[in-house]
Parts: sequence; structure tokens; C-alpha cells
Amino acid sequence: MNFYRMRAEEVLNVTNTNVSSGLTDEEARKRRETFGANELRESEKTSKLVLFLSQFNDFMVFVLLGATIISIFLHEVVDAVAIMAIVLINGVLGYFQEAKAEKSLEALKELAAPQVQVLRNGLYKKLPSKDLVVGDIIKFSSGDRIGADIRIIEASSLYIEESALTGESLPVQKRFESIQSEGIGIGDQDNMGFMGTLVTRGNGKGVVVSTGMKTAMGQIADLLQNTDATVTPLQRRLEQLGKILIVVALFLTALVVFIGVYQGNELYHMFLAGVSLAVAAIPEGLPAIVTVALSLGVQRMIKKKAIVRKLQAVETLGCASVICSDKTGTMTENKMTVTNIWTGGSSFEVSGNGYVVDGKFTNKERTVNPTLNKQLFQTLVFGSICSDAQLIQKKKEIVLDGDPTEGAIVVAGYKAGIDRDYVNSHFTRIHEIPFDSTRKMMTVVVKNREGDHFVITKGAPDVLLSKCDSILWHEREEKLNTFRQNAVEDTITSYANNALRTIAIAFKPIHSNSVLNDRELESNLTFIGLQGMIDPPRAEVAQAVQECKEAGIRTIMITGDHKLTAASIARKLGILRESGNVVEGKELDSLTVEQIQEFVEDTAVFARVTPEHKLKIVKALQANGHVVAMTGDGVNDAPAIKAADIGISMGITGTDVAKEASALILLDDNFATIKSAIKEGRNIYSNIRKFIRYLLASNVGEILVMLFAMLLALPLPLVPVQILWVNLVTDGLPAMALGVDSAEDDVMKRSPRSLSEGIFARGLGWKIISRGFLIGFVTLIAFIISYNQHPEQLAYAQTVAFSTLVLAQLIHVFDCRSERSIFHRNIFGNMYLIGAVIVSVLLMLVVIYYPPLQPIFKTLPIQLRDWILIGGLSALPTFMLAGALFKKKK
Repeated sequence: MNFYRMRAEEVLNVTNTNVSSGLTDEEARKRRETFGANELRESEKTSKLVLFLSQFNDFMVFVLLGATIISIFLHEVVDAVAIMAIVLINGVLGYFQEAKAEKSLEALKELAAPQVQVLRNGLYKKLPSKDLVVGDIIKFSSGDRIGADIRIIEASSLYIEESALTGESLPVQKRFESIQSEGIGIGDQDNMGFMGTLVTRGNGKGVVVSTGMKTAMGQIADLLQNTDATVTPLQRRLEQLGKILIVVALFLTALVVFIGVYQGNELYHMFLAGVSLAVAAIPEGLPAIVTVALSLGVQRMIKKKAIVRKLQAVETLGCASVICSDKTGTMTENKMTVTNIWTGGSSFEVSGNGYVVDGKFTNKERTVNPTLNKQLFQTLVFGSICSDAQLIQKKKEIVLDGDPTEGAIVVAGYKAGIDRDYVNSHFTRIHEIPFDSTRKMMTVVVKNREGDHFVITKGAPDVLLSKCDSILWHEREEKLNTFRQNAVEDTITSYANNALRTIAIAFKPIHSNSVLNDRELESNLTFIGLQGMIDPPRAEVAQAVQECKEAGIRTIMITGDHKLTAASIARKLGILRESGNVVEGKELDSLTVEQIQEFVEDTAVFARVTPEHKLKIVKALQANGHVVAMTGDGVNDAPAIKAADIGISMGITGTDVAKEASALILLDDNFATIKSAIKEGRNIYSNIRKFIRYLLASNVGEILVMLFAMLLALPLPLVPVQILWVNLVTDGLPAMALGVDSAEDDVMKRSPRSLSEGIFARGLGWKIISRGFLIGFVTLIAFIISYNQHPEQLAYAQTVAFSTLVLAQLIHVFDCRSERSIFHRNIFGNMYLIGAVIVSVLLMLVVIYYPPLQPIFKTLPIQLRDWILIGGLSALPTFMLAGALFKKKK
């Protein structure tokens, strides 16, 4: 029901309650039994065991488990233990990442008021908010949290902060009169209060009209429960890779069996040989290396002020094509700031954002000392006197205690040296008429140190101007004629067009013995000036938006704030261009996701939106093929954050709900940090491609050397334990080092990857096959040469082949650092890789020359002259193709 359209008496009748006595305890109990407690319900939780087992519900893991069974069947216990260890480590890492993920509803519940003042049996008493029922009469004042959705029936200077629900940057003034407009969003329902919102000023009473899941917050909780988390591009790519590998493994098994039987070998022996080759085709270390690479990326992100809650999330940023960002607190300071002052025909600009107090006042290009400009100084002094807000030092931060608008006026005074001590030492407040929504003014009567008395009034410019009959004009009091009034009104219009919230200040001297009523105090005033304020954009955001644009990433502002304010901020940040559209949420109410798809590409700003609107926008962008990153800090952002390809929440101003629904948390609430995250995400995906290229090229080489030997009716060049050593040690260490490789110089100049791009796109498949073919070819050549020289020593020839394979792979790893060739990057640019290669070489030498290991790995010591052959052949796969490619590009 649209309770905001009803008169207070109608609401009381509909809810069957009495404003004087409230409900009886018995009636409240019956309603609670019928409709349930005032709590947010949780969906059924996944048990820890099921969550752990779900880590193994992956195609690649099934392949590895199959490899384990095959290894046991072949009596290769070492292989089986190694593969199982990798699977378990990968599963445990995934479990601990996801175990912390789904706490959104607990955070939502914490926002509900723990205690509320409820009228029961004619008396007010404190009760837990969960005991509220429809029809309860509650009262509240500054500092209280609203315990349920209510229709306000009394309001005295009542302001409620609703930014977590609506995105509105300022507390909303509330009233009790009915609203006749239809179809308005909760941000405009100023006679309603909503569960979880905070009273910042004044007091009031209300009747509960919705509880639990029926409240606005409950509807968001329901959206959060019913919004499926998306699968990241990396997860899709690895699933694709796993399918390809199993197909290759099965094909090779069948091929080897067929060839062997055709050559006259026994079926049983050829089946075992084929299965051994299939095991070699699977890079057992790939899932673990992917997890390690992502974990290392997470550690780097923490140093850059971002916490990744889900490992794959940081990679997803790398292919984001749209960032949907909240405005308040994300792109702006979330601190109202006076930026312009007009007084007596002169305009001044105020520098400095937020509560920074070292700004200056400039008149055009001339720096002005406020103490030398009497009228400007008087405007600032009188504004500070007629304000109750205070700045408080908390540790290393200055915080505001009071109304944000008054806080902006006080900060403007601080910038001119007019602090609270100055005001208190020069003026004494004698009388105050508080601000209320009817008058739209606040008035104080003060006495200065000389004993002079003044009335000082601040308020809405149009209202205050009508109370004035004179104006300070170039430091002289003049009659407020048509010319001067037009000058004031033109300034008000100009400020409004620039999305500035405008406060006017006026005064008049009075005799100390004057006895005036409130109406008389607020009449025949002298107009002093105007202060224009706005929640300013963060200084670094415009540059971040531009750099995202250069990287092919659109930034869309999605906010609950007003259209004019949002558009103004978006223009300053470079988000809104001349051709961009600004769309209000009410325009989306009757539109489907498919209809929004048609214009979302040309829209830069969505203003006055609801949680449902945000979800529609995200889904429309996703339907158009975009990878969407959604940032936000409020409860209202949580469903869209969860539905986006990657959700980003604010660490400082963000609600727990937003944080728990997100995959990435910005510790500094800085939009610019997203740019660093995107760069890191792109680099991580690039590094994953690097070690996939390295691992698979190495495995292709292993497969082909075995397959070629069979086709040529030669003995096997490698024994199974040597293949396992290469897969887990020689392949694993350098692959992990590739996972921490630095980004190439042009990583933020490339367009985002397409969702349809496969893991082998951009020539990766060809590089894997061509390098793998050459690695297998030179390994086979080394084996044939050595075997022909020592036909009686098969183990020696296998050791030569083993060494050639290892060195060829270790040289090839440096070629994998660049999308182009080994010559395009400094070979010493990754010292972790240098170290990994050195360790791998030393371990290879230990296996070859350490006697206790020789029987296990079927190796023999290699003579010096054979090392020359091995070294020359090992370098061919990398430098032959890389040199040809480099020469072609030159």
C-alpha cells in the first residue's frame, strides 16, 4: 500500500491502532504470531562439508582424479600421491576463500535497531526491534536508528540519513503531511522512515507499516538472496582447457594403442603405454599454479589498498569493459564543501575539498586576505555563528559532528581563521529559533564583545530574500532595489545550474532592550550573501576515469542523488560528454532489461535510482556483452554488486552488507584504486596465459617425443618418473615465477578482452604447438644421436633426452614472458624467474649426478661433450622461431 499518500488518520485506521495508547501486548503478540518477527530471513546455508566437497566439483579436478587412478593402476605410487596432494591443496585454498563469502544477511541484520521506544498499553517502553509489529507507535530522536518501515505522524526538525538505502548524500528532511504524487521512489517519500536508517536531527513519531522482509531493506535482502553469483571468465577458460586436455589425452591413448597393436605389440602393454602418455598430457600442477598466481596477485592488491575476497575476482577486473560506479563517497568526498561565495556584487571561489582547512579565497585571479575584505569576512563569521556543527579531531582525522550543510559553512569559516574559539570569544548566543521545514530558516540573536546585539538568519535563499529590505553592497548598506535583487537571483540560478546547494545569510542590528517575537526578529533583514556548496569530486578520480577510457573501459555513474547534481559531478570527472544521456530512475520503472539495452550504451549517468533499477542496468549491460564492475558503499548497492561480474565495495564508508556482497574492497574508498586493480587484473590474466603457454608447450614436447619414438619403433626416450619430475619440478617452479612477472608497458593501452575470447586466442595455440613440436623434435634428435652412440646403454640416452627436454623448456620460459618474442623484454626483468631456472637446473644435475637418486630416476652421469650437444639443441626451439619472428616484425 502507498502509505505515503494517506493522511495520518487513514494510516492509523488501516493498521488498526491508537495514537494515544498504541497496541496492547496481547494484540502485538497475536500479530507477531501471524506475520512473524521483525527480522530478515536467511536462505538455507550450505554446510561446511558440502562447501568443501564443492571445491572438487570441477572438470579439471575430475581429470586429475582420473590420472591418480591410472597412476595407481600402473603401480606409480609417487605419481598418484603427488597428484592427490595438488588436488587437496587446491581444494583447501578454495574452501577457505569461499567460507568467508556469504555473510550479507548477518550484516543486514546488524543494521536493524537493537532497541526502540514503543507505545504499548498507553506507555512507552524500550523493546528489541525484532518485537515490532504493524500498528506499533514508536518515537525516535537524534542518534536513533529506525527499527522498521514507518509512516511518520509527527515531526519536529526531523532529518533522517538514508544514503545506505537511496544514495542520497544529505540527510532528508521529514514531514508528516501526505504526498499526493504517485509512483515515487523511497528517496522522495519524505513522510516515511525506513528500517536501518539513522535520525541525525530532531525527533518524531511514526506508526509501523511494514516489518521484516516486507520492509525496503527486506526487499533488498530478498534481492540479495535471489541474485546468482556469476562465473568469472577465468573459471570458464580453465573449464574449457580441462575439456580440451581430456579429449587430447583420450585421443593419444587410442592412437598409441592402435599404432602399437598395428606394429605387432601386445594389446595390454600398449594400453599401459598409451595411458602413461595420456597422464603426461595433463599438466598436474596447473590448478595449483593458477591458485598461487591469483593468491600472489591478491597480496600485491593489498599493497595497493584493495582487498580481494575471491581469488578469481582480481582477474575478472582485467576484462571489465564497464565500471558502474556510485557517486556519493566513491567518486566524491562525501563531505559537503563550500566552493563559491557571493556577497555584495562580488564572487569568490573557495579551494580545498572536504574538511581540509588550508584553502584560500580568490576573487578572479587575485588572492584575497579575508580579514581585509570586510563583507566577505562578515559573511563567513555570521555563517559560522548561525551553525551548530563542530569539527572534532579523531586521531589523525578531522570529522564532522552535526549537519553536513552546517559543517560546510563552519569549514569555510575555518579556512579564514574563524574557528569555534574565535566565534565563542567574540559572540555570545542569547536566543535561538531552530530550523524547521515550514520557515526554512534558522535564526540566532547574539551579543558581541562591545555589547552590540544582532539578529543573524540563514536559510533558503528565496525565503530569506523575501525577508530582506536592504543589502550590503560593496561594504555599504543599500536598499534592496530591483537591480540588486536580480543580481542575487541570477547568482542563485547560476549556482543551481552548477548543482550547488545554496544557503543565504542575513542580519540586522537590534537594541539590547528590544522585545521582539520570532516573526519580528525574522523581518526587515539586511541581506549579506550566499554560500554555494557541493559534495566535491575526489581530486584523483578524473585522471582515473581518463585512464580507464584509454584502456577501453566505460565509466557509468549510477546514483540515488538528484539528476542535476549527478550530471554536474559527471561532467567535472569527464564521464558525461556532450553526446551522453542522463536518465532518471523513474524512467526505468516500466522498462524491461531488453528495453534498457537499447539506450544503455549512450547513457553516462543514471540518477535517482533504486536497487531494482541498478540490477536492471547491470543486467542490460551484461546482455549487451559487457563485463561489468559495480562499485558502491550502501545497502542499496548490494544486490547489483553481487549480480555484476565483479562487485567492488568501499572499505571506509561501505556498509557491511556491501562489503560481504562484493568480491573486491577498496581500503581507501578511492575510485582511482580501481585503475590499479584493473592493471593488476590484466597482468594476472596475462601471466596465467604465460604459464599455460609454458606448461602446455612443455607437455606437447613430452608427448611428441614419446609419440615420434613409437612411430619410429624406437625405445621410449623417457621413463614415467622422469616425465613426472619434469611436470612437477622443472615445469612448476618457472611457471610460478611467471605468475609474478611484471606487466608489459602497453597493458593499459589494450582493449578489454572479449567474453568470447578463448584461452588460446591471439596466437597462443600456435605458439604452444610450434614450440612444443620443436622441443619434442630436438629431444628426440638428442635421444637418437646418443642411443646410436651407446646402443647398449638405453638409460644413458634417456638421460640425455631428459636433460635436453629440461633445458629446452627452461630456455623457452623466457620467451613466454612476452606476447611477441624473447627479444622484447629484459631477460633480467624477473629475478624470481632467474632464480627458479637456476634451482631447476641444479635439481636436474642432482638427479643426474647424485648416486642415491640415479636408480630412482633411471639416470646416468653425462659426459662433457654430450652437454655441448644438449645445450645447442635446447636453444633451437626458442631462438629459431623468436629470431624469425623478430626479423619479420622489423
